[in-house]
Amino acid sequence: MKWLISVEGESTITKRPLLQVALDMTNLESALRIALRSSRAGVDIIEVGTPLIKSEGVRSIKIIKTALPEKPIVADMKIVDAGSLETELAISAGADIVTVMALSDISTIKYTVETAKSLGGRVMIDMMNVSNPLSRTREILDVCKPDILCIHRGIDVQRKYRSIDSMVMEVRRLKNTFDIKIAVAGGIDESTAPILARAGADILIVGRAITTSTDIEGKVRSILTSMSRLG
Repeated sequence: MKWLISVEGESTITKRPLLQVALDMTNLESALRIALRSSRAGVDIIEVGTPLIKSEGVRSIKIIKTALPEKPIVADMKIVDAGSLETELAISAGADIVTVMALSDISTIKYTVETAKSLGGRVMIDMMNVSNPLSRTREILDVCKPDILCIHRGIDVQRKYRSIDSMVMEVRRLKNTFDIKIAVAGGIDESTAPILARAGADILIVGRAITTSTDIEGKVRSILTSMSRLG
């Protein structure tokens, strides 16, 4: 998977992070339609969201991967226990990347990483509600080597806090301390995407800004354009 995309402008070539669309919905037909439209518009990674997996089961992973075999698929399992079992379920269904919560016991994270790697998959560590991401990352990296860390502000928290300053700070802190890919999620749109891109995020995860839009492809293109303006 390429982590940075070259974007040719009129006179220069800039770099942008990857764009991941989060299909956080419960209807598989709607999710598939959005996945296909987002892909046509240039989205790099498709995320089968937690609500979709809970509503439709792991078959939702298989159906979306079958429809878009060339796209990396994230299964947002939010694993907190039974790391090996849930990882195998997701990857066997077609996921390329699975998520595990950083708040899980370290053994669960270790089993998730080991199982994913044995099956040719990758692991994203979801840092949601972790009070000290820097310290927890050190603890995790002492035990195993996940592929991606995700600074994640949940939907309920977004209702209370609009500013992305703390997310920007955490991205910079982690990028300056560890050699690992950083994703960021939580209310991102074309106004905040370039700020997080400049902070050093490797993957920007966008959900409702895309999935609730009346023009899915237009919205994706707008976000991609904003991400490319890093100068």
